[in-house]
Amino acid sequence: MTGKRPVRVLVVDDHPVFREGFAALLSSIDEVEVAGTASTGAEAVEQAAEREPDVVVMDVQMPGMDGIEATRRILRTHPEIGVVVLTMSEEDGTIFDALRAGARGYLLKGAEPDEVVRAITTVAGGGVVFGAVLASRIADFLAPRPQTGGATPFPTLTAREHEVLDLVAAGLSNGQIAARLFLSQKTVRNHVHAVLTKLQAADRAEAIIRARDAGMGRA
Repeated sequence: MTGKRPVRVLVVDDHPVFREGFAALLSSIDEVEVAGTASTGAEAVEQAAEREPDVVVMDVQMPGMDGIEATRRILRTHPEIGVVVLTMSEEDGTIFDALRAGARGYLLKGAEPDEVVRAITTVAGGGVVFGAVLASRIADFLAPRPQTGGATPFPTLTAREHEVLDLVAAGLSNGQIAARLFLSQKTVRNHVHAVLTKLQAADRAEAIIRARDAGMGRA
């Protein structure tokens, strides 16, 4: 990654052998810098606030606060952080709970190291990554839902999020939206992230398609 700083990663897992071994593996990769490790969900929330990593690699099943709740709490206050879930669980409920909490990556333990590194760098760049084994279920989960006639589109969005989505659908960049709404670009980025999470959209392009299908984007 010539000319770019490494992606700072927080590793969260309650099994010390796996946690330290995985952190050591990441430390040997030029594209990645280990920002710290945590063994519980509560510790993950604290470490994320203190160390401000780009990406958190999060286990799910941990004593006390689990990885789903930890993800939710981290993203509530630091929506710019990307979360990649790395777990043994292939259960639909766990996968979808992780997505609803805001995770942008989901891999199974046992994935090849290069696959995990690609997921980390992709999520750090704003993308979404899921393991091949889970692809069909994730695709079904993220598929656009039909809108009911006469209903307000995307009722889970706030008024401001509707406004931002309308401008995104109209093709405006974050900078243009910030100027239009007299907001900072960071605030706009946070609103866009919230919109993608609530719409369960894989990326900005999918959000635009769904918004235009619902009649938005004429701003």
